[in-house]
Amino acid sequence: MTTLHSRRRFMGSLLGLTGAAVTPFTLNLAAMSAAAAADASDYKALVCLFMTGGNDHANTVLATDSSSWTGYTQARITADGGSIALPSVGLSGGVLPIVPTTSQAGRSFALHPSLSPLKQLFDQGRAAIVANVGTLVQPTTKAQYVAGTAVLPPKLFSHNDQQAVWQSSQPEGASSGWGGRMGDLLAASNSSTSFASVSAGGNALFLSGRTINQYQISSAGVVPVQNMDGDLFGVAPGANPLRAIVTGTSSNLIENEHAAVMRRALAAQSTLGGAIAPAGANGVPDPSTYINPNTKVAAVNPLAVQLQTVARVIAGRDNLGVKRQVFYVSLGSFDTHDNQKTLQADLLARVAHAVAYFDTILASLQGVDLRKQVTLFTASDFGRTFSSNGDGTDHGWGAHHFVIGGAVKGKDIYGTFPPTTLGHELDIGSGALLPTTSVDQYGATLATWFGVTAAQLPTVFPNILNFSTRNLGFMA
Repeated sequence: MTTLHSRRRFMGSLLGLTGAAVTPFTLNLAAMSAAAAADASDYKALVCLFMTGGNDHANTVLATDSSSWTGYTQARITADGGSIALPSVGLSGGVLPIVPTTSQAGRSFALHPSLSPLKQLFDQGRAAIVANVGTLVQPTTKAQYVAGTAVLPPKLFSHNDQQAVWQSSQPEGASSGWGGRMGDLLAASNSSTSFASVSAGGNALFLSGRTINQYQISSAGVVPVQNMDGDLFGVAPGANPLRAIVTGTSSNLIENEHAAVMRRALAAQSTLGGAIAPAGANGVPDPSTYINPNTKVAAVNPLAVQLQTVARVIAGRDNLGVKRQVFYVSLGSFDTHDNQKTLQADLLARVAHAVAYFDTILASLQGVDLRKQVTLFTASDFGRTFSSNGDGTDHGWGAHHFVIGGAVKGKDIYGTFPPTTLGHELDIGSGALLPTTSVDQYGATLATWFGVTAAQLPTVFPNILNFSTRNLGFMA
């Protein structure tokens, strides 16, 4: 027989709604949250953009100095004698040069040709790159990895497990993510915790807390509880017997908990429905279509629409009573074992278009510039192998990521950019990178900006105490 707490967590997770049993841990979090909220008079939001499938980082951010480029082109030769390498700087469709503020041993850098809008943000100082980030339990060397003495994240190279480890520090089956755990700690910043963790990209472990659960929303707005607002077999909503049935109390513990969840769902639906800004000319402007770089045809960008939905919720922040919010959006199909050059070109075009759109919207959201108060960061299952598998790449480990926002110390690359060749001290096989920056360090830097104190960081990031550097310095 499961406990009442387990049933409650099951029902809350099922419907993506807030609420949990009061436990000593909950009371402890409430005290920590109240302390953290003492100085939380401003609004801040974090947006996780998850590139599902494992983005090929080596064709996303590139070293272009002579020796690096030689190693890059040699490693990316395909089985048929072709190449998944991109054209060099200056050639038609070539990579886009960037000049980081901090030089790295005489190396030069560039971005994928599809990332032109993101290059503009980098050049303007509102985007930064964090090099070779990946899941780590503790600092690890190649020698330790080869000898089998390293303490490693569970189930490396597995999509589901590494998505879970990225989002929670635990493999598939984890119940809370670091975005949700930040929401737990900073809950007292919000008069309502129902909208502290909001997903526009489907169910996300990242947003699940120990005491709060994510609220899922679609591009159409609030997702209604079906048959609660319209006639049901000719019965008007005000007298709808179904509402009474699903929200009434019961002597059965599971039925009673389900009814409590339904009541919260209907209340949240009503609150958010009245607070979210409309989409379009009278609210948050619709994103323009993006151009598919392969077909040259304009198309709707679902990722940009997700970020429009996020902006619509942010616009209602005062009516929702929130000062700290964590959001999740996602884009899939990054598992490019085949046809990588074509597939990734389109995927990265969507990412760049969506991020640039979001930045523009935040610059004047209902007449207010919120770019310094909202930070977007990228994440993915893992990087990919540096060498080609034929017409694509296989599962790797470390990868490069972007952080975008007005509070970002942009136009720079943080961390040491790895060698662009095979067989070096970070190559654990086929050019899969041993990470030099952990997800915990990456997240802890964002969390510190968000308002999580140094003492609270281990509650959010269980491995952070294993790393001497807990703030990478990319946030102002």
